[in-house]
Parts: sequence; structure tokens; C-alpha cells
Amino acid sequence: MQKVKLDSIDRLILHDLQADGRITNVKLARRAGISAPPCLRRVRALEKAGYIRGYHADLEAKALGFNVTVFAQVGLNSQAEPDLEAFEERVRQWPEVRECHMLAGETDFLLKVVAEDWDAYQRFLTTQLTAAPNVGHVKSALSIRASKCLAGVPIKEIR
Repeated sequence: MQKVKLDSIDRLILHDLQADGRITNVKLARRAGISAPPCLRRVRALEKAGYIRGYHADLEAKALGFNVTVFAQVGLNSQAEPDLEAFEERVRQWPEVRECHMLAGETDFLLKVVAEDWDAYQRFLTTQLTAAPNVGHVKSALSIRASKCLAGVPIKEIR
């Protein structure tokens, strides 16, 4: 993965794509102040360099029946690297876990879990998460509401 030195046009392209992944290349180029062919070349170079990992739709969880979001703080019995990697691999197999972050401090991992309802989360908790090898304890925090949920990073728009 070859890194590209980002200039103000690249940053503007990244900003606009992050805000609207469906923006047309023509509109993206117009906003960046360049023509469409060089804009497309820049986007492809940013993808190849790893700045753009992919494109996705931002789905409304509740509209799809996922009414519960829980943040699970997981403590492992062993923090040896092979045990950490084994846990991370197991987490990748659980579709209800939408995010997994390894933390420094008292909690080893923070998981963002979505479920249809509290009972579904409890089934996941007791049959999958706490039953997993090396899991010592889990502390669950039910999300009441999300007042801010932005994907990506805060790219400063340079004009």
C-alpha cells in the first residue's frame, strides 16, 4: 500500500466522499475544482493507498428490527497475544457485534452489539459471549439513545 501525500484537493475529495459516498464523480470534481478524469484518478489513487477502505449504506437499525444497542465491556482471563487474537477472531464471527475495540486499562475489549430486543441480547450474552473461551467477565451498558453517530474521521475541508 503506497501512501499518497495528501493535498487540499485530496482532502476535499475525502471529506465529500465521507459525507456522501454516492456523490457522482462529476459533482465531486466540480466541488474539488478539477475536471472529472483527474478526479477519478485521484479517487482511485486514494483507494489504492488505503485512505478509502470501502463504501457502504448507513442503515437505520430500528427500521430493520434492531431495537437494542448494548456496549459490552469484556475482560479476558489472559492477555497473551495469541489469546487476544483468538478472541478477536471469534468476535469477527458474530454478526451482532458491529464494533470491537481493544482498550488499555481495566476492560480488555469494548463491543458494540445490536439485537432485536433485550431478550435477544441476553441470549447472545449467555450462549456466545460469556461462553467464549478466555472470557472472564462482561459488563453490559444499554444505550438509551444516540445523539451523535458519525462514521469516519473529522477531515478539515480546505477551500
